[in-house]
Amino acid sequence: MAKKLEILIIGGSAAGPTAASSARRKAPEANVTMLEQGDFVSVGA
Repeated sequence: MAKKLEILIIGGSAAGPTAASSARRKAPEANVTMLEQGDFVSVGA
């Protein structure tokens, strides 16, 4: 049985969504999770 790739991004400022987007493009089958301590995530990245 193949294991599914799990990617955890910590931080939702400009670099977090950029890293998550890059990870999704490189590994579309991966489960990408992003954690942010505050109420808002940057969308301008």
